[in-house]
Amino acid sequence: MALLPSKSLVFTVCRQEAELVVPCEPTPHECKPLSDIDDQEGHRFHVRGFHFHQSNLSMKGKDPAKVIKEALAKALVFYYPFAGRLREGPNRKLIVDCTGEGVLFIEADADVSLVDFGDELYPPFPCAEELLYDVPGSNGLLNSPLLLIQVTRLKCGGFIFAHRFNHTMGDGTGLSQFMTAVGEIARGALVPSMPPVWERHLLSARDSPLITYQHEEYSHNTSGPKNGTIIPTDNLVCRSFLFRQSHISSLRRFVPHKYVNFKSNYM
Repeated sequence: MALLPSKSLVFTVCRQEAELVVPCEPTPHECKPLSDIDDQEGHRFHVRGFHFHQSNLSMKGKDPAKVIKEALAKALVFYYPFAGRLREGPNRKLIVDCTGEGVLFIEADADVSLVDFGDELYPPFPCAEELLYDVPGSNGLLNSPLLLIQVTRLKCGGFIFAHRFNHTMGDGTGLSQFMTAVGEIARGALVPSMPPVWERHLLSARDSPLITYQHEEYSHNTSGPKNGTIIPTDNLVCRSFLFRQSHISSLRRFVPHKYVNFKSNYM
């Protein structure tokens, strides 16, 4: 039973058993380390989101839950690391074991219409637990599904798409790209318009870390203390850029010389 105190909206959600959706085709079984940015302590949590969809006449006669589940299985062929499980290596390094075990998926029905929720829906959403069931034992960081989805059909023909996403696997942009791929495939595409690329090693520090040039913007500036380490926020025109030497001549052709003072540590 779910309750919206502001409007005394009470409704019932009937859920089916959670199931694992696996890639619909064989995928590589390999281990992919996360980057140093991905697996830092501040990212080790789950992100939840809720998306409300009105009834669409073009989808009449089609079950949104089944359409999404089938598209998800196809999208996971391209995004197969999401169907794996996180393991922890030496020094707590997070590694994706691409096992193809799948992501959690729940079909549900609610005896409520989208219009009953009102015009404004802002977090914290009081019905979150009903519309995104926290499957027991599934919310661990390690050895757990990296994605949980619940699709709740409404009596008006609309539906609510809710997800729980392991933040170490990506940020909001990455999640949006994955969901876009699912949506494209659900509408008939054979492949995502933007193929995923796993190049996490580019975001990892060297071993051992190596400084290749000085960042003068963090050592001093012309408008603040010479021994300061942070550029004052009131200096909104101070910007630092890094260019290779071969780029400088090209830049000079497009920008009048009198407006630019190139001071660079060439790479």
